[in-house]
Amino acid sequence: MERTNPGKSTLLSFIKNSLYGISKNKKGKEISDFEKYAPWGENDFSGKLKYQLDDKNTYEIFRDFRRKNPQIFDEKKSDISKQFNIDKTKGNEFFYEQTKIDEELFNSTFLINQQEVKLNNSNQTMLIQKISNLVGTGEDNVSFKLAMNRLNRKQLDEVGTERSREKPINILTREIEELQNEKEELEEYKDLKYEIEENKNTIQKRINDLENKLELANKIKKINDEKIIEDEKMRIQENMQEENEQKIYNLQEQKEEKENEEKRVSEKNKKIRKQQKSLNLKMILGTIILIILNILQFIFIKNKIINYIFLLTVPAFLIFSIILKNKIKNKFNKNELENLKTEKNKIENEIDIIKNNNSKIENEISKMKTESQEKVKSQIDRIKSNEQTQTSQAEIENLLYSKNINSEIENIQNLISKNKIKMHELKLDKENIEPKLDNLSKLEEKLANDQEKLSNIQDKEKSIELAKETLSDAYTEMKEQVTPKFTKKLSEKIETITNGKYKKAMYSEEEGLIVELENGNYVTANKLSIGTIDQLYLSLRLSMIDDLTKEKLPIIMDESFAYYDNDRLKNILKYLSESLKDRQSIIFTCTNREKDILENEEIKFNYIEI
Repeated sequence: MERTNPGKSTLLSFIKNSLYGISKNKKGKEISDFEKYAPWGENDFSGKLKYQLDDKNTYEIFRDFRRKNPQIFDEKKSDISKQFNIDKTKGNEFFYEQTKIDEELFNSTFLINQQEVKLNNSNQTMLIQKISNLVGTGEDNVSFKLAMNRLNRKQLDEVGTERSREKPINILTREIEELQNEKEELEEYKDLKYEIEENKNTIQKRINDLENKLELANKIKKINDEKIIEDEKMRIQENMQEENEQKIYNLQEQKEEKENEEKRVSEKNKKIRKQQKSLNLKMILGTIILIILNILQFIFIKNKIINYIFLLTVPAFLIFSIILKNKIKNKFNKNELENLKTEKNKIENEIDIIKNNNSKIENEISKMKTESQEKVKSQIDRIKSNEQTQTSQAEIENLLYSKNINSEIENIQNLISKNKIKMHELKLDKENIEPKLDNLSKLEEKLANDQEKLSNIQDKEKSIELAKETLSDAYTEMKEQVTPKFTKKLSEKIETITNGKYKKAMYSEEEGLIVELENGNYVTANKLSIGTIDQLYLSLRLSMIDDLTKEKLPIIMDESFAYYDNDRLKNILKYLSESLKDRQSIIFTCTNREKDILENEEIKFNYIEI
């Protein structure tokens, strides 16, 4: 990784950032690591790191720091980057998968910056606390008492107890109780609403049934009205038939009259004919007699005047006979008889016509009756078929054969009106209780929310109790297993690092970290010098690395011994070379003290000057 002013801190950051990537997040700092180490005025911001794991496999990482993910090569220079998990935030997690050490743990254990051990008097208490935490819990930033106190405070503030009054659980419990009481009062209206709804449903069903019945009655009325019209038509036809019968009867009488008149005229004519025959005979006889008399008087009477006068009797007799005959002839009315026959025939023809019309009318009436009956039957059958699912068969029959369907319709309409009035009254009752039910709904919603909040608080309380129990169990287990192990390691390392000045270190819940002096006396860690406390903290961190990963990762120290005197520095360097000889120790320093001590003690080391 190139930079205009390269240095040990830059190199140290390169090692760490090659393994875990460089952050563009400021994380509370003035500038991010990316901005801090990016080359000025250059596009190339990259580097390559080579390392070997305990299984002797060697890997190379080439990282372009402007990109999120690096390229990873094995010994054969094959790109194996895709063999490892790629996190969206952290990028390729190859080093974590190989060592099970994430960046945070790497920074807090294997990478020791000068800020970690460079403490003054004001920070002594903090360092002792960190050591106590580390010995007591296995983490330098975790205090059992502090964690337990925080959990208790969290439980009190966010939950509450039976003794507290204005804490969440107490407030919610009282509020839920009040809401429950109010709910019980309002639920009566809920029951009333159900009762109203049931009544509405019952009445609505009744209205629907009545409306169906009314519709059925109207259909039946329509059938009856149509039947009345058809009956009226048939009645008109029957009236016409009766009128025709009366006409026939009248015509028959007229015919009889004409026949009687004809008989009378015929008798009269017969008498006239007899009279004519008698008159003709008399005329012939009279004429003969007169002719004979005239012949005799001409024979016997020689008076010409008398002869001529008597001769005149013949023409006078003939004239008189003719006049008499004409008079008798005038009495004979042949035309009248013909007229009577003509009128009689006309009457007979008219009777035949009327009879034919009556026959047609009778057929029409019969046809109308049949069609009307079939139509009514068809309509009734259709009504029975369509209405039987909505109206009972008995009601259908009652309406079909009702003598006064109009009265039935009026009764049904009155019942519908009464039921609609009841429905309106129920609607008003419902509208009156709706606000109360709305309040009940809001109350139930608030009650449900409060109960959910209470459940969440109770869950939180259970979680806190479980956390306290788990923390207590873990702390107990830590005290039984981890703490003795750490204190044993700490004792061994402090004795080595301090060249036997301090032989034993232990942890007490009441006193914290206690150190045994050369004379056998015990003192608390806060009574030691800052340098000794630095040694305690460093040695304890070094004692932890064997339990973090199976890989023998290097220990990287940056100005970690700036405030060590020469004796302490010599002891720690001897410890690193002897106790941690199976690990690579990388020391970044700006002085020659470490180099001089290593050379004087004949400790092998590689020296690189930047």
